[in-house]
Amino acid sequence: MLSARRSATTGTALAALLLVTAGCGPIADRKPADLRVGYDSLDGNLAVWPPRGSLAGDAAATAAITTAVREWRSPVDDRVHVPTSGILFSGQVAGSALALVAADVPGDAASWLLQLDRDGQRWRVAHATEYTDPGYLVYSDVLPVRDPDGRRYLTSARVARLLGPDGKAVTSTDGVTEPVAVPACRAVELTAALRPTTSLPRGKAADRVLDLGTATEAPRYPLVRDDTGAGKRALTGLDTCVLAGERGPFGSVPRRIGDRDAPRSAPESWPMAKIATRSLGSVALGDGEPGELEQLSWDSPSGTMTAVVYRPADGGTPVVSPADRSTTLQAYHLPMPGRPLAVLSWRTGEVSFSAPPGTTRLVDRPGLVVVEHTDQRQTFSLAGTEKTWYRSLPTP
Repeated sequence: MLSARRSATTGTALAALLLVTAGCGPIADRKPADLRVGYDSLDGNLAVWPPRGSLAGDAAATAAITTAVREWRSPVDDRVHVPTSGILFSGQVAGSALALVAADVPGDAASWLLQLDRDGQRWRVAHATEYTDPGYLVYSDVLPVRDPDGRRYLTSARVARLLGPDGKAVTSTDGVTEPVAVPACRAVELTAALRPTTSLPRGKAADRVLDLGTATEAPRYPLVRDDTGAGKRALTGLDTCVLAGERGPFGSVPRRIGDRDAPRSAPESWPMAKIATRSLGSVALGDGEPGELEQLSWDSPSGTMTAVVYRPADGGTPVVSPADRSTTLQAYHLPMPGRPLAVLSWRTGEVSFSAPPGTTRLVDRPGLVVVEHTDQRQTFSLAGTEKTWYRSLPTP
């Protein structure tokens, strides 16, 4: 799980470059075929993920958890590579057995957080979320835990304090927090204070992540890095269940693994970090006063994605487009009620925009054109001094 991290990983992830691995030896006694207990990444002399929980030293529990993990398969039928995976927690939480495993799945080229419970003596994977940057999961400092009462979190040994969405410190036992009130379909911010370590000599007062809500469906990973706080501002007032839908920005670009479609895997457009927004201006796209048109951007496993958001002036429900991969000429389908629109945007400069003959431009400004999205395929172009870019929108 030590493969290269993408450029989207910032802040603490950059510090993780200084982490070293303590060979291949386990932290706790185990059979060679069993999962390690804890994870043997170090930050200086600090074990970032030490063995946690009342069952961490229980050899029978470790063997049973390993069996359940071996039997688990990803949505594309790939299996866990046990030697490079580890049990981050195993014990009792609120009277129920819980195990959390950082699982390396090479076939998926992904890290998975597996949450297990126990029926009698048999453990089973009850919930599995996919972090699509290979190896990065164990370099996070806050991991999500599904809980009947909302959300809990597992924190690394680098976390000195975790503040919940209300700004108050969250208590924890063996690294697992008490339940935190997280809405189903709204993003909230968590802030971890990281203690000084070899990779962070001064520590870090505010290591921010967004939780996209408890309704986030597996295998989509619900936490997104938000180092600057721009993501919290960008998602204010937005329904994350709508954003995650098949026609929403975060869920609209399906995943492919190799030459295979992977509809049950996390979408290519699922956010990992750097959610931000910029204003495209005040525009009148419906009845009433002009609303605000924004361009939403974020880092996904396959690069930067963008979408547009229209916020009505009367405070009504925002309208969002599907995702579009970041490129010179952006083209979006904006499903305004009763009047689907096409939004074209670009960075202004020495360029010339062209639309199909007869197209009525509802908005025509430098860097922004809005037209009705017709029942026929529409092709638009942006001509520069040395190159012309073309974009087509299929029928809505």
